[in-house]
Amino acid sequence: MEFTVIDYSIFALLLVLSSAIGLFYALSGDRQRTVQEFLLANRNMGFLPVALSLLATFQSAVAILGVPAEIYRFGTEYWFLGCSYLLGLLIPAHIFIPIFYRLRITSTYEYLELRFNKTVRVFGTVTFIFQMVIYMGVVLYAPALALNAVTGFDLWSAVLTMGLVCTLYTTLGGLKAVIWTDVFQTLVMFAGQLAVIVVGARRVGGMARVWRLAEQEGKISGIE
Repeated sequence: MEFTVIDYSIFALLLVLSSAIGLFYALSGDRQRTVQEFLLANRNMGFLPVALSLLATFQSAVAILGVPAEIYRFGTEYWFLGCSYLLGLLIPAHIFIPIFYRLRITSTYEYLELRFNKTVRVFGTVTFIFQMVIYMGVVLYAPALALNAVTGFDLWSAVLTMGLVCTLYTTLGGLKAVIWTDVFQTLVMFAGQLAVIVVGARRVGGMARVWRLAEQEGKISGIE
């Protein structure tokens, strides 16, 4: 299956809209001039866009492409990973984040300096940058590989295009642009996932048949 004119148009529109959000927040009024505005969105964003933005950070191309492949090969035992999120998200949300918020700090690295010293802050910052450079390489490579498979786009041209667009709206629009772009992209991702589920289930013969086929192949598993 290859891209049609409609598919290419939608792909281009997604890139243009993502860049436009950054340009809007960069050019609309006297904004993005202070650290509070650029890095913290002036601390006046609503909970829903922030929540959707955080959700987008967990739903990268690695998860969109990798998790279905993992479950297809090894079964549904992957669901147990979700149990760790109950602790992994609730504990920071109710213990760490309120402290950072009350201290009105820009990042967790500021807290490291307040709690320990500047050496610990620098070490933590360098460690995070090193990890993110490696991670972002994978995150950009995964969708570029998918695009290369269905469109014939040059692999590294796709990597550079997506990287430049993301850098553009982040640099120009600050955190507000990042949050609203994440909201837009989250809605697109969920629409795409829903479309795959609906179309796929209909072609197979319904969700009940999908479940039966998975059981027959031994893909429905508990905790092993």
